[in-house]
Amino acid sequence: MRTRQLMARLVAGTVIIGLALTGCSVTTEDSGADVAVGEGSIKRDESLVGQTIVVGSKDFTENIVFGHITMAALKAAGATVTDRTNIKGSVNVRKALLAGEVHVYWEYTGTSWITYLNHTDPIPDAAQQYEAVVKEDKEKNNVVWAKTAPANNTYAIAVREAKATEWNLKTLSDLAAFIRSHPADATFCLESEFVGRNDGWPGMTKKYGMEVPAGNIKTVDTGVVYTETQKGTSCNFGEVFTTDGRISNLNLVPLEDDLNFFPIYNPALTINGEIAAKFPSLVTLLDPITAKLDDETIRQLNERVDVKGEPVGQVVADWMTEQGFIG
Repeated sequence: MRTRQLMARLVAGTVIIGLALTGCSVTTEDSGADVAVGEGSIKRDESLVGQTIVVGSKDFTENIVFGHITMAALKAAGATVTDRTNIKGSVNVRKALLAGEVHVYWEYTGTSWITYLNHTDPIPDAAQQYEAVVKEDKEKNNVVWAKTAPANNTYAIAVREAKATEWNLKTLSDLAAFIRSHPADATFCLESEFVGRNDGWPGMTKKYGMEVPAGNIKTVDTGVVYTETQKGTSCNFGEVFTTDGRISNLNLVPLEDDLNFFPIYNPALTINGEIAAKFPSLVTLLDPITAKLDDETIRQLNERVDVKGEPVGQVVADWMTEQGFIG
């Protein structure tokens, strides 16, 4: 997805390293890959029993969570898994999938369409975007896509909850009107990449007819956007990612993109084509789980890891047990 630069921090005695990469947040912690799985709705699959499936992920929390969900489901189905989560950089994990060094990992429709399939303009309808990605990625790269989750990890402009209520802000169109009537309060914290992207600040302000003085814009690191927006001292509005756990933790409100400007980034399991042909049940194994992964669910999972410092493996095991997928 988009390149994101995050702050270094400690989680459970290990270092979370801020890097320029894609996604919500970064972790190199001991993720608890050996958490046991038991009986649940994910049943033994004889075609996978005894087979080794290599599971990859990108190097930010949300994608690592997806990797651990995949490993737990595969173990419940009887497969043996090799953990290659936390690969540095989107391009590297994608190359590993194409080379067969990784068998499965979770990708985002917008990332594939724009970054890997080299299209300039996203498709605004989520279903059409997914269908186009599935067709072209299979034809060009022999990559097979499972179903997408309802979550959409895209850009948003957020404001602290109290101000959203006070100023009656729900949508970006509301924000555009607010900027015209309250220019002094229209202060923004943005990350450097968003400031220059066509699918970021320049395109958004043009789409919504926003005219923001340059002096009202502060460019900061991604993690600082969240804390500064919450404080409201240097900026009242900040650019965030819609499934980031810090949104809930800091009581921020993402404003609705009512003109559907931002690209759609629905996550889905992607599978090396040769592996999908050998083990076709991989394409549908996670469907019941994927259907549960909406924005709020992913925010909560990310928050438990990034804010509360819980190991990824345990967070995933808890959630999958609560949902009845494993026992």
